[in-house]
Amino acid sequence: MSDFRVYTLRNTPGTEMVVTNYGCTVMSLRVPDRSGALDDVVLGFSNPERYPIDSPHFGCVVGRFGNRIAHGRFSLDGKEYQLRCNNSPAGVDCHLHGGPLGFDKAFWNTEPVSRPGATGLRFSRLSPDGEEGYPGNLEVEMTYWLTDANEFQIEYRARTDQATPLNLTHHSYFNLRGEGSGDILDHRIQIHSEAFVAVGKDLIPSGTLQPVEGSALDFREARRIGERIHREEEALVVARGYDHCWVLGRGQQSLRSAAFVTEPQSGRTLEVLTTEPGIQFYSGNFLDGSLCGKSGRPYGFRSGLCLEPQHFPDSPNHPHFPNTILRPGQEYASETVYRFGTLKD
Repeated sequence: MSDFRVYTLRNTPGTEMVVTNYGCTVMSLRVPDRSGALDDVVLGFSNPERYPIDSPHFGCVVGRFGNRIAHGRFSLDGKEYQLRCNNSPAGVDCHLHGGPLGFDKAFWNTEPVSRPGATGLRFSRLSPDGEEGYPGNLEVEMTYWLTDANEFQIEYRARTDQATPLNLTHHSYFNLRGEGSGDILDHRIQIHSEAFVAVGKDLIPSGTLQPVEGSALDFREARRIGERIHREEEALVVARGYDHCWVLGRGQQSLRSAAFVTEPQSGRTLEVLTTEPGIQFYSGNFLDGSLCGKSGRPYGFRSGLCLEPQHFPDSPNHPHFPNTILRPGQEYASETVYRFGTLKD
């Protein structure tokens, strides 16, 4: 009997989200355009059994640690830890998105939940001590909500019995014109940030936070994604486009707006709100047309964008970055909202 389970959530206006217990993966998300027509705006596959084989983290939860950790190594309370490496930008090994068997590769326990104005799924699992090299038994719980306000809300909670790094995020690839409809370069994006985390050729942070002013990473005002993506700026060249963490804050944050995306043809909008101190904007630079999605059309270069609220990459190796160490007796708590709407004519 297959371990894969598929669930469909629908709200009162008719928005529909299909989710599998494998990696807490959002397989499809159908939202209305300016005329009310529904289209699937996330990249992925119709068959959940394709995700373990083909998926470049389509629609999944990422953990224990989203983004990169240099050489897969960190020191915690005087002890050195070696994580499994599964990525090598510029030939330098690193640990990416929780490793080759991260949270996206696990089957999660699921429980349907509801509240006034929303329907949802609660996911839970125990990540055992030593999984992918991480210390501590980590109990993780996440709740996905689809609200009648066309919001996809994610609530994260976790506890541990040993100190451990933790940085959870969500990794849907969005195309507001519809999955399989071409690239996202005409989407317009605004990111509410004054600085980004500078990285080297290995995409590992240098430890400095660089102002966006005067650079192609300045999205304080809304701009076409394709407007400056081809500039010969170092930040763009090393990442093959946008694949950076923008700084939102450094202390404990309340839920606030991090980014706003619009697509002129469909009129769809997407606002991302989060309690996290950073947001990774990835412009689909490693999609190459080798994967075909639900529409039967290939997912070409830059055919989807990711907006991943999170702590900064490689934080365990940069003590001046916001803390990512969860300790016994503490509760990890984070919230992200993907709010869909339409442009006013």
